[in-house]
Amino acid sequence: MEIEIATIGGYEEVGRQMTAVRAGDDVVVFDMGLNLSKVLIHDNVETERMHSLDLIDMGAIPDDRIMSDLEGDVKAIVPTHGHLDHIGAISKLAHRYDAPIVATPFTIELVKQQIKSEEKFGVQNDLKKMEAGETMSIGERNELEFVNVTHSIIDAINPVLHTPEGAVVYGLDKRMDHTPVIGDPIDMKRFREIGREGEGVLCYIEDCTNANKKGRTPSESVARRHLKDVMYSLEDYDGGIVATTFSSHIARVTSLVEFAEDIGRQPVLLGRSMEKYSGTAERLDFVDFPEDLGMYGHRKSVDRTFKRIMNEGKENFLPIVTGHQGEPRAMLTRMGRGETPYEIDDGDKVIFSARVIPEPTNEGQRYQSEKLLGMQGARIYDDIHVSGHLNKEGHYEMLDALQPQHVIPAHQDMAGFSDYVNLAESEGYKLGRDLHVTRNGNLIQLVE
Repeated sequence: MEIEIATIGGYEEVGRQMTAVRAGDDVVVFDMGLNLSKVLIHDNVETERMHSLDLIDMGAIPDDRIMSDLEGDVKAIVPTHGHLDHIGAISKLAHRYDAPIVATPFTIELVKQQIKSEEKFGVQNDLKKMEAGETMSIGERNELEFVNVTHSIIDAINPVLHTPEGAVVYGLDKRMDHTPVIGDPIDMKRFREIGREGEGVLCYIEDCTNANKKGRTPSESVARRHLKDVMYSLEDYDGGIVATTFSSHIARVTSLVEFAEDIGRQPVLLGRSMEKYSGTAERLDFVDFPEDLGMYGHRKSVDRTFKRIMNEGKENFLPIVTGHQGEPRAMLTRMGRGETPYEIDDGDKVIFSARVIPEPTNEGQRYQSEKLLGMQGARIYDDIHVSGHLNKEGHYEMLDALQPQHVIPAHQDMAGFSDYVNLAESEGYKLGRDLHVTRNGNLIQLVE
């Protein structure tokens, strides 16, 4: 059976992930993501009102025209998890393909919301839920399997396309977490089985984000202990404390809510994406928040809440807000600019339970946000976080578990691939033979 891989997006940057695998006449598309930094660099861009061709020209979504070179029919569109760099282009591109969108329940719910907000295209693709550990047929000879992984968002999987020539494992995005705060540990047992059954693993496509970092990525339970230590140390502070983290990081939001109550403060979630992700997680029973937890996304509701906090005393509340990357319209950025009723005083604490995404736009915006907060007297608690991606030893373990015939680094630019290439070559892979460093818009023929 001919096996061919189209590397469409995410092979020159972190963002706008999209890869297609053709096995015989069947094609499966993994991810359709957005490059958020290419959107944020423009003022007041509303992607839901934009045409896909304009977004492609901006470099914001994948240029999927290479799909016309694949001789087969798309049988499924499979987003691995609910981050925008993996699902953000579904509302712009999925309608071009007569195929269902197949994902885990939480991811499907987020895709549904993406499609609902779309104003340019009518996306009518069927939405099919599949849990980790389940399989579905792709055509007559191939099978799709979801393997549970742990990441900085709940309900993440690595999809595996089983073909007569071996398995194609799409390894974006994960860390090896054996003690997650929410959900099941990464299913390394299943990865080892896939590496040793049948024809083994034909190809492994791997997220290289932290391949330059030594050791292993710590568990979310480590970040939880760090956060607990910081927040308990502030128990006696009688001024304002504000926290920010990734809105999609439900495990971290859960910890913030719990520790706020432990130190006698009422937590409140503020910002559109904070309300969206946490509200969805609660509705689908992934989390059990306190009944009186307020979630407010609309600006007027947020400002009303800020007024209430100022009236009742900042020392009684913990606002958990959007804006950890310094996004221009996010809550924390507005607070730093003095555009909300919440007043930051000398000595007030701002907890960043997130790292800056290593990308110039984010780094510049975050720097500006911290400076503005500091000018108002805020004290910054930074980097209370663990990554959602594998460090070097995690990459080594995955190669050892899967023993793939071919490896394709992804989710980075050329500089970001270099450490992974060195690791793979030390394990016997050779660049240009079975280690394929590629770019967006290329085809790789694995089996002719």
